[in-house]
Amino acid sequence: MSEAFEIHRHVTATKFVIAGGFGVGKTTFVGAISEIDPLRTEAAMTTVARDVDDRSAVESKSTTTVAMDFGRLTVDDSLVMYLFGAPGQDRFRFMWDDLVTGALGAVVLVDTRRLSDCFASVDYFERRQVPFVVGVNRFPDSAYHGLADVAAALGIGPDVPIMDCDARSRASARDVLLVLLEMLAARLVPAR
Repeated sequence: MSEAFEIHRHVTATKFVIAGGFGVGKTTFVGAISEIDPLRTEAAMTTVARDVDDRSAVESKSTTTVAMDFGRLTVDDSLVMYLFGAPGQDRFRFMWDDLVTGALGAVVLVDTRRLSDCFASVDYFERRQVPFVVGVNRFPDSAYHGLADVAAALGIGPDVPIMDCDARSRASARDVLLVLLEMLAARLVPAR
């Protein structure tokens, strides 16, 4: 092929948000799947924050996200995913509208030890009609609850995929994102 007929490929950049409660594994999830060193806005937890944030299930946590995490994943030569990890505490929720603007979808990470911490994330995406999937990040010391029970407790319907997840695992994070992409692709295909 001659140089006059160069092929120009269009790369689609997509934005996704990783959300959930405090200490659920959002920063870990972004770091596990990102092909670049993720941007992290972690800050040491202050004495004031220790009095505000419930650390009972994550006592060893010494830092917290104060703005966002950012990572990138190239799916193929035509699709790049930009991942934005949202801060989990209520006091940082004012940033969410900016983080979610332009997002195609989201992942809500859940810790069954503190299920109520993710209600705000689920409510947020439902109100804004942002498609999302739920990843149940299993922690070693958490009691096992089946996915159907977790879905019922969250009040999500069968149209919201829910799956087990290990935020530390690249393969597990990939699988969660693949389910999100498949769900979004299915919505693009008109029903017959």
